[in-house]
Amino acid sequence: MTLADIEAYSPANDQEKMALRIAKRGIQEEKGSVSQFYTQLGEAATYYGDQVKYHLNKEFDPRHIIGDNYDDATERYYGNADVTGPDAEHGTHVAGIIGAKRNNNIGINGVADQVKIMAVRTVPNGDERDKDVANAIRYAAENGAKVINMSFGKSYAYNKKAVDDAVKFAISKDVLLVHAAGNDGQDVDIHKNFPTKYYTDSLDAIQGEADAWITVGASGLYQDDNLVADFSNYGYKTVDVFAPGVKINSTMPGSLYKEQQGTSMASPVVAGLAAMIRSYYPQLTAKETKDIIMKSVVKVDKKVSIKAEDGSKKKVYLDEISVTGGVVNAYQAIAEADKYLSQKKK
Repeated sequence: MTLADIEAYSPANDQEKMALRIAKRGIQEEKGSVSQFYTQLGEAATYYGDQVKYHLNKEFDPRHIIGDNYDDATERYYGNADVTGPDAEHGTHVAGIIGAKRNNNIGINGVADQVKIMAVRTVPNGDERDKDVANAIRYAAENGAKVINMSFGKSYAYNKKAVDDAVKFAISKDVLLVHAAGNDGQDVDIHKNFPTKYYTDSLDAIQGEADAWITVGASGLYQDDNLVADFSNYGYKTVDVFAPGVKINSTMPGSLYKEQQGTSMASPVVAGLAAMIRSYYPQLTAKETKDIIMKSVVKVDKKVSIKAEDGSKKKVYLDEISVTGGVVNAYQAIAEADKYLSQKKK
């Protein structure tokens, strides 16, 4: 089947009309490749299917396999040392973006050269638990991580205090936390994507903010109306920066490579940049590194298209839907770090 075949088909009802519109757009985005569109469609079906089966299913409980008491957030020692698990595609792709070996004429170049990656398997597909997130953050901080990438998120918090306490612990260890904004195409100032940089009390009132935390939205391929990826969440107060998150080619298990997209791909771009800055300038704190990344973004002074609350498209400036109003830039970040330290010596 080709795009021409789809365009020649006469839809019999409104459902088929909608399906044809989606197919045409998807195939056009894949530069006419029907097979690539089918691949993307299958991955989307798996992603949302797993959310229904696991993430949003209150009856799903795999904890008997693990053997821990989920209600005890202080419990630390459970699980196993298998960092690969049954499906390592997502984590491998994220790791490659951060630190795939550069300039070896194999595959891709990661953002950060010579970076060390600590793989902490935290979130089974579609089953994110606050206790696991909190313990993963603590484990990484206790074992020397300087940057924590978090390419996961969900729309509710079962035990936010446990995660907040873990974030505070990590920041006390001078760790910078980088989190994906989420892929719902909505305003996360209104519709939360947990974990967040805000500390809250039992009544969900904000009690402070993590000062060494960056929330990352996904930018597209071109600086045009579609600069913000159509799936990316946004938020004037919550999303700090944008980074490339569309058609990102990276590593896969079995020495393979594949394009994927999502804020899960944008977050490791920023985490990799943070790792690069902190390796070049180890005297910088996590907070200083965050400030440098945010100060060095490329500002976008034209309107971009986003999905409004009512589902329609609207155009806004990037500084209306993010803290910095910009896209991260590695060259400018290194220059900003050098400038900052030069001024600090005076």
